[in-house]
Amino acid sequence: MEASSGSMSAAMEWTGCFLGLTGALLLATNTRISRWGWVAFLASNAAWIGYSLSVGAHGLLLQQAGFTITSMIGVARWFGSGTAPNS
Repeated sequence: MEASSGSMSAAMEWTGCFLGLTGALLLATNTRISRWGWVAFLASNAAWIGYSLSVGAHGLLLQQAGFTITSMIGVARWFGSGTAPNS
């Protein structure tokens, strides 16, 4: 049973990593699909929160809770109006 828990933690860790990097890349391209970077960040936050809970990383949990709020703001701003927000 513990091996299963370890593989789930590893899956959450690598999923969070991949989605976070994907989100950063999408936002950095500054194209019409860039807004999907916020969705990738939000999914990354969920994976990292799951990982931090499974390994007891309280600092990472707090950080990802804060990043989840900023990701939700990004999703609301970029998807709420249907266009990219003005700078």
